[in-house]
Amino acid sequence: MTETTAPFLYVVVCAAGAADGVGGLIGAAQDLGWEVGVIATPTALGSEFFDVDDVVTRTGRPVRSEWRTPADPRPFPPADAMVVVPATFNTVNKWAGGIADTLAVATLCEAYGAGVPVLALPSVNGPLAKHPAYEASVRRLRDMGVRFAEGDFGWDAARAALARLPVRRVGR
Repeated sequence: MTETTAPFLYVVVCAAGAADGVGGLIGAAQDLGWEVGVIATPTALGSEFFDVDDVVTRTGRPVRSEWRTPADPRPFPPADAMVVVPATFNTVNKWAGGIADTLAVATLCEAYGAGVPVLALPSVNGPLAKHPAYEASVRRLRDMGVRFAEGDFGWDAARAALARLPVRRVGR
């Protein structure tokens, strides 16, 4: 693990077409002074929803999707903030329900207990967004302090929301 004094941002990438723009968000975060590590859902990583090689080049770190063993070193420092993008219907519902069945969702679930600020940028189609489970999940996550970007998904809005994301500095 590379030590850093800059704030560290975890970017959690889910499997949706919009994931292909995550490199621009990483660049924007770095321009704002963040170090970045990416955790992807298994489907996002396995189905190549985004350019993994580009992300590795931009961050200088591996993209994580699997749990590490206790003997493995931590590949990232603790998070000072997290962004989940594009936040899919599946991930939002599992996260709100505490169903930590992937590294990505488990990391989001842990953020609440650790006091790490989280920004969610949903990419959910209209019919799914009207599902009562989704509405309840968004409400629950907001009650937990998760910030949701408003309006339709867009990378410009994502970058603007990132600039307003609070930082919880952890001791390094």
